[in-house]
Amino acid sequence: MSSSSEPHVVEDCRGVVQVLSDGTVRRSAGAPPFAVEIPEDECGVEWKDVAWTRDHGGLNARLYRPRHLGAANDARLPVLAYFHGGGFCFGSGRWPCFHAVCLRLAAELPALVASFDYRLAPEHRCPAAYDDGVDVLRYLASTGLPGISVPVDFSRCFLAGDSAGGNIAHHVARRWTASTTSSESPPPSNPIRLAGIILVQPYFGGEQRTDTELRLDGKAPVLTMRGSDWAWTAFLPEGADRNHPAAHVTDENAGLDDGFPPAMVVIGGLDLLQDWQRRYADVLRRKGKAVRVVEYPEAIHTFYLFPVLPDSGRLVEEMKAFMEESNASELTT
Repeated sequence: MSSSSEPHVVEDCRGVVQVLSDGTVRRSAGAPPFAVEIPEDECGVEWKDVAWTRDHGGLNARLYRPRHLGAANDARLPVLAYFHGGGFCFGSGRWPCFHAVCLRLAAELPALVASFDYRLAPEHRCPAAYDDGVDVLRYLASTGLPGISVPVDFSRCFLAGDSAGGNIAHHVARRWTASTTSSESPPPSNPIRLAGIILVQPYFGGEQRTDTELRLDGKAPVLTMRGSDWAWTAFLPEGADRNHPAAHVTDENAGLDDGFPPAMVVIGGLDLLQDWQRRYADVLRRKGKAVRVVEYPEAIHTFYLFPVLPDSGRLVEEMKAFMEESNASELTT
């Protein structure tokens, strides 16, 4: 019989992440059951894993390049740095669901897609994920992705992310383009130019419950307010509430400078977080930033992970259009 003093589970997030009574964290070794795959021989994409940093025990990236570019053969590919979702607490670019998304993006955009892992909460709280995201851009600037046998254009570098990854993409773009401190500003010789950010159902929030959160909680699949609150508690600094700037980016103190890139914000009509995402887009507009909002009325949170859903294909088409128009002086809202 086990002793009552032995550590026991006090928080359980779908069996993927468990927090024990002694503060340690237990993680599932595999991906969750909703993970789906695309047959790789149908994609025409080559990929490989690299260790993008040896710090923090090592963090990996998975790099994707299309084998056949067709008419794009004479052009340099844009670079899409992708941050996976998972409430800041779980997930990896090597999970089959995120792998499938990146295969499709590399093939259909086309682009050189780099899917980056970052440190996870609750072991690594805010701002660890943001620090890693900025270091990702420094990695790209310093290495130029050696060993990738396709020409790439770092002046057309896009940040993309889904859910928590969308939140990370926003904060990384904000910090990268900020000029307030030299430690956060890119060096003058840096080849990276952020041409745009693509936030797919970004994970924003606040202490206030929005109308949609109240209306859809317990009715919409995938995400609940209880699960969302748990993730924020695990990620935010100890003692912080959801009005912390990491979560609540929808006020006039969003900290956007003149160099903040054009944004594409993807919203699902069956996503609890949609009100926060619309508020975010409104803040960008009020601050004079270029923003395109793409809405899918029947889309649930994480719809993009299911390639059989028509909206998943439409999303890739919208991303391609946004990237192609990224150098335009004004985006259609």
